[in-house]
Amino acid sequence: MKQSKKLVLSILTLSMLIYTCKVSKQVVKRDANGNIIVNTNPSPAYLTPQESLKTMQLPKGYRLELVASEPMIHEPVAITWDGNGRMYVAEMNTYMQDADGTGEMKAVSTVKMLEDTNGDGKMDKSTVFIDKLLLPRMILALDDRILVNETNSNHIYSYRDTNGDGKADEKKMVYRNDVVSTSNLEHQKSGLIWNLDNKIYVTVENKRYYYEDGMLKEEYLHEGPGGQWGLTSDNYGRLFFSAAGAEVPALNFQQNPSYGRFDFNDQYDNEFKAVWPIISTPDVQGGPRRLRADSTLNHFTACTGQSVFRGTTLPADVQGDLFICEPVGRLIRRAKVTNTDGKITLTNAYNKEEFIASTDMNFRPVNSVTGPDGCLYIVDMYRGIIQEGNWTKKGSYLRDQIDEKKFDKNIGRGRIYRVVYDGIKPDKNKPKMLDQTSDKLVPYLAHANGWWRDNAQKLIVVRGDKSVAPALKAMALNKGTTQLGRIHALWTLQGLKALDNETLLQAFRDQDAEVRKTAVWIADDAVKKGNDQLISAMDFLKDDPSADVRFQLALTMRFSKAEKAQGMINYMIQKYPKNKMLVESQKNFEHKNNERALAAKKAATLKEEDQKFLLKGAAIYKQLCAICHGADGKGVTIGGSDMPAPPLAGVKDVNGDPEKLIKILLHGLSGPIDGKTYADAMPALGANDDEYIASVISYIRNDMGNKGSIVKPADVKKVRDEHKGRDKNWTTQELLNTKK
Repeated sequence: MKQSKKLVLSILTLSMLIYTCKVSKQVVKRDANGNIIVNTNPSPAYLTPQESLKTMQLPKGYRLELVASEPMIHEPVAITWDGNGRMYVAEMNTYMQDADGTGEMKAVSTVKMLEDTNGDGKMDKSTVFIDKLLLPRMILALDDRILVNETNSNHIYSYRDTNGDGKADEKKMVYRNDVVSTSNLEHQKSGLIWNLDNKIYVTVENKRYYYEDGMLKEEYLHEGPGGQWGLTSDNYGRLFFSAAGAEVPALNFQQNPSYGRFDFNDQYDNEFKAVWPIISTPDVQGGPRRLRADSTLNHFTACTGQSVFRGTTLPADVQGDLFICEPVGRLIRRAKVTNTDGKITLTNAYNKEEFIASTDMNFRPVNSVTGPDGCLYIVDMYRGIIQEGNWTKKGSYLRDQIDEKKFDKNIGRGRIYRVVYDGIKPDKNKPKMLDQTSDKLVPYLAHANGWWRDNAQKLIVVRGDKSVAPALKAMALNKGTTQLGRIHALWTLQGLKALDNETLLQAFRDQDAEVRKTAVWIADDAVKKGNDQLISAMDFLKDDPSADVRFQLALTMRFSKAEKAQGMINYMIQKYPKNKMLVESQKNFEHKNNERALAAKKAATLKEEDQKFLLKGAAIYKQLCAICHGADGKGVTIGGSDMPAPPLAGVKDVNGDPEKLIKILLHGLSGPIDGKTYADAMPALGANDDEYIASVISYIRNDMGNKGSIVKPADVKKVRDEHKGRDKNWTTQELLNTKK
């Protein structure tokens, strides 16, 4: 009997030890002067998940729990859940398996389905749901179908398991675009998020999608949204982008990208762009200028995988905060989002400290998202090399660090964590939305956790089940329903094409400003189609007490040519001249319109063939180059810090002999430019054909106030042939020998 008790006690003790190894409760350590104690000589050695958790430092009360790790998953980059709470993990299994990226374009990557069968919060069942993929980069659970987009492709396919074995046996193309993406994989689009407005958004390209009749339909935006890896939205459908190449942690969040790109230089400051690792950061492609005296990363350089927390299992003050992953710094920023008369600003939630920071050199957080249990989930790619091969070439600063630390040896692993808080238990109610009728989904539109609200709305819209329209209308107009419940009910009606004018007109007069703003946003399409009755019905909102409502009214009227619509905009600008958001956004819009008109007038003087050539170059520039050089070619200055790349507008070398530009685009450029050092090297674009290179250069030389000649593909071919075999970036010193 005594032996039995001892055995039970031993098992319990061991269980407690194992449990504590699965969580991280470290807090940031500081010296007597209050400075973070930095590990200046960290080991690059692989750590087990349990060992790695011990290196994580979080604020008091917060902790990390391990949800999944190798060998269950490998090289995870993105996750999503279906309506029944099954997690799908996109794996880039060929990403940078050595410093040269050997074999990167082999189609052997997967999407795995993970399940927690016993409800303990940890995944215990894994199935390869889709295999033979080429670096899957976008993934979205639609209903019982999973949408996936692969690197180098613009097609989007849906996958479904029809026989219940956990493996997809049905594959259908839901969006077709035969154009092959030729940009570096870091510069291709990401996202594919179903937003509150029933539009599916991506980064980079100037389009969004919507679901109709079993397919995704594209909808062009008059300006690309920018961004790179990572895209998120808040409770009210506000999107947040990031641009690692430009070292811009957050951008294009002041207004929906359908109204054009718009940022304030002071939407955050240099202090926000500074990061606070607890580990030496040798492998930063910006080199020593990106390091402090204590050897830590001094500035965002790999900002990515952001999310707005919309769950229920962290303290109330975390709701609506923006989390930004920084895999080079081995940290995650928590940002407070402040709305002042419609203008959004970001500040670090902590004083010279990060929400999560690790001393494990292989901790590589690349994505984050709110889960069905109300927790914040972190995707850790857990590897040595995080930068793509364009930036790890032999002779580069980064390559030397990789070789010295042997970062290339740690591959094929990965972890997923969830953030929890002492005293708040994760929600153990497992969703079964796929099995429920639409009327049972309607109450979830008012759920406290945004994941449930989003998925209920998406499923009802995808099903197209209009039988729930009366219930949705009642919910939208019921003052007893929560604000977010009324907002989701309105958008669900809109998605079903079942929103009548009576409901919308009543929503214009809702007691809550966010509901009124939602109703005005929903009216976009009707206003564009010239619905004069609806335009007149919104006239009273031009004096709404909420600056947010007035700003949305101006945006909704923006593309209407109706005299009444334009009159509202002019009225608000004159009556509210101190409303910076309203005034500056409209000024920016009109300025860009004027620039586009001038560019079109100039292009009209060219041959038709050259006009098409410039249009192609413009599309490439706006999707790729504008990230670092600015949409207007004047550089990126968000945050008031140094530009990530030199300006191109009115520059002598841009307007002169094009040979320098051709060389730079073919092979890249590194080092100081006119005595100024920039944060990043210009990547080589030589993998693209001669027409691609020539069209981009021609656009740059014929826009932004530049007056250069058209560059032909034959000009590019000549330079390419002359320097065939070159495998390193140019330097400005080398280019001095180029003809003036």
